[in-house]
Amino acid sequence: MDDDGARVVGVGPWEAERGGPPPADDRLDPELLAVGDRRNVVDRYRYWTEAAIRADLAERRRRERPGTELHVVVEGFQHDMNVGSVARTANAANADGFHVVADRRWNRRGAMATDRYLPVHHHGDAAALLAWVRTRDLALVGLDNAPGAVPLETADLPARCALVVGSEGPGLSPQVLAAADALVEIGQFGSTRSMNAGAAGAVAVHAWLRRWAFGQVPPQG
Repeated sequence: MDDDGARVVGVGPWEAERGGPPPADDRLDPELLAVGDRRNVVDRYRYWTEAAIRADLAERRRRERPGTELHVVVEGFQHDMNVGSVARTANAANADGFHVVADRRWNRRGAMATDRYLPVHHHGDAAALLAWVRTRDLALVGLDNAPGAVPLETADLPARCALVVGSEGPGLSPQVLAAADALVEIGQFGSTRSMNAGAAGAVAVHAWLRRWAFGQVPPQG
């Protein structure tokens, strides 16, 4: 807590926190050791350099989820805060990549710096995204309540896929809808036509994690 009783995130300088000099470890950042680490990272990565965190995350993906590859894609989002929200979800899932399909750069403030630890890709349009997906031989999974979509709750999502979330309102582009290997939708029981795009992305990513990180095969029917 600080002097006003507010919760303080992170840790102070190493010697003040640990009562002694830091170990010899190339993963540790000398500046953070000296001034403290208030970043939005789990305690495992306190004082680590960004490069060391990225390398460890990549190694954990290979070790913990062999044979899988998850890329989280946002297409045509109209609000950068929603883009940042999905970036944070991709980071939390330790996704293999986060992709933005748009004809402009996005304001990364809403990502709360979590995008620094992700492979981030920018595609100018749907055609560029589809070309990239083909080079990786990934399944293209669209999240949209368009005709032909099947329930996410019973869909067996592919182990290696690009999960594309469309903008609220317009949804996915016709190009992505036409190219999708699977189209899924989230069950809704209220009056709204669509969920917040950031929230929908989080639900879909968690469905993939339940399948491939926890081995929970969805019920069929």
